[in-house]
Amino acid sequence: MRDTLDRCFLAHPRSVNETYVEHAGVAFRVAGRLFGASFAAAVHAIFPFLFVTTASTAIKTLHDEIAARSKAP
Repeated sequence: MRDTLDRCFLAHPRSVNETYVEHAGVAFRVAGRLFGASFAAAVHAIFPFLFVTTASTAIKTLHDEIAARSKAP
């Protein structure tokens, strides 16, 4: 049971040098930013003159930040 809990909840955060709470915080921040980008893209679909580059810029920025985190020691 303890091994299962460790594997399910702690192994991945540990593999990226974070605690469970730190990892959850990062994941929630990413989710929030993706939600914002998704909202901007949905609005842009209806009103093409709004949020012209918002979603793509957010995705590129997130990609760069996540890639930099994976390269950090």
